[in-house]
Amino acid sequence: MDTQNSHDSTRTVPFAEALRFWLRLGFISFGGPAGQIAIMHRELVEEKRWISESRFLHALNYCMVLPGPEAQQLATYIGWLMHRTWGGVVAGVLFVLPSLFILIGLSWVYVAFGNVPWVAGVLYGIKPAVAAIVLQAVHRIGSKTLKKLTVAPVLWVVAAMSFVAIYGFNVPFPWIVASAALIGWLGSRWAPAQFAGSGGHGGAKSIALKAGETDWLIGDTTPTLPHARWSPARLAVVVAVGFALWLLPMGALMAWQGWDSTLAQMGWFFTKAALLTFGGAYAVLPYVYQGAVEHFGWLTGVQMIDGLALGETTPGPLIMVVAFVGFVGGWTREVLGPDAQFLGAALAATVVTWFTFLPSFIFILAGGPVVESTHGKLHLTAPLTAITAAVVGVIASLALFFIAHIAMKSGASGSFVSNIDWQALLLAAAAAVALLHYKVGVISVIAVCGLAGLALR
Repeated sequence: MDTQNSHDSTRTVPFAEALRFWLRLGFISFGGPAGQIAIMHRELVEEKRWISESRFLHALNYCMVLPGPEAQQLATYIGWLMHRTWGGVVAGVLFVLPSLFILIGLSWVYVAFGNVPWVAGVLYGIKPAVAAIVLQAVHRIGSKTLKKLTVAPVLWVVAAMSFVAIYGFNVPFPWIVASAALIGWLGSRWAPAQFAGSGGHGGAKSIALKAGETDWLIGDTTPTLPHARWSPARLAVVVAVGFALWLLPMGALMAWQGWDSTLAQMGWFFTKAALLTFGGAYAVLPYVYQGAVEHFGWLTGVQMIDGLALGETTPGPLIMVVAFVGFVGGWTREVLGPDAQFLGAALAATVVTWFTFLPSFIFILAGGPVVESTHGKLHLTAPLTAITAAVVGVIASLALFFIAHIAMKSGASGSFVSNIDWQALLLAAAAAVALLHYKVGVISVIAVCGLAGLALR
């Protein structure tokens, strides 16, 4: 038997151990989706070996197709795969909960005491670190997904085309995903060798196990676990429970304060936003800005930008900036009255977070068994492999966006050379070297860069 790909049925991860990991991940998941996915890849695939490269990428491909925060959905998926429904719920909730509490605290300081002066300095240092983290994600995912150019040129072409499409022509992310899926489907028929398996799959087989080291808990050849098998009855239960979890709080808000109330309108607006977040937080921010600032007037444009800055300094999905929007809106509208401004604002932030993330749990728990049933079937996995290649190009465009963003001084005048922010570029270069060459941990790099930014500003 090939022990490299066999599954050790006697090896299990206690739920308490998994819970501790998901809780820690909620506090260290900086760097946006690219950085968060990189952290999970390093921890779950390379170090803990709870899931193999191929299965990790297979789950990631599905999460990339869905609306919503893909890193949080990936954590939910893996948690569900390991420990059934409650494992997925715990993993997904703990990915968000620390960020919610931190943002409620920072938002209170913001609205109660004015601007937070140290945020600008810390953010100045964190932005170059985020750029380096995204570069690391491009390297990690690209090296695992894209085979050698001479072996699988089609995947490289897909990655390059997605980069040009989103960076040069601002093509919507759903169109890029759909195009990549079509290329993968056609490729499975006309060029199957190009899509026979991602680089991660092949790379996984070449990893030499250390003495006494066990294989992945969920490996390439691990059969579909009983709870992950497709069942129409289970699907009906998940959808019914998910709809009830949406309808009951929405109905309670309407019965309590009416349909036109701030809290009910927040619940409805952010439900719609949750279904439009293809491509991550940056893709949906214009929609949130248009609704929250221009239509409802829950906060001002300047406050929205400040909220984005606060969101980038906290762990968790960047889309958690919606909690700031909810808090400020609840504070200014005094949803629980003038004598309970903080409680009303915290309630609004919680309501917004609930309706933003609930669809993600339903998508994963309902669609997970379908995705697991496609593992290893080329005509179904080839489109997902092509999507992963496209995602490499998209993440590369995000890295270039961050680098371009930090490269120029804000509000400066004069020649082009004099406007270049050499300090930020050097900080990004140092962070990239630390991550890629010296393998320094993400949280350590962010902390050092944040302190450096505080000292430089």
